[in-house]
Amino acid sequence: MASETTVDARGLSCPQPVLETKKALDKASSDVVSILVDTETARNNVERFGKSKGWSATWEEQNGEYKVTFSRK
Repeated sequence: MASETTVDARGLSCPQPVLETKKALDKASSDVVSILVDTETARNNVERFGKSKGWSATWEEQNGEYKVTFSRK
């Protein structure tokens, strides 16, 4: 079973969520990394960045907050 890394980037203004995502993906020892954000713009930016680095991405929204989950391809 793959372990999961979660980064809470809620409340951070751009570009901070993307920078936190970069750090998490660069040092990921797990095959799954989740990023928590609280704006649609941050979700879009984080998702686009992760995909550009070769990770597959899915996201879910709950109560106006987003969880973007990256998996190694």
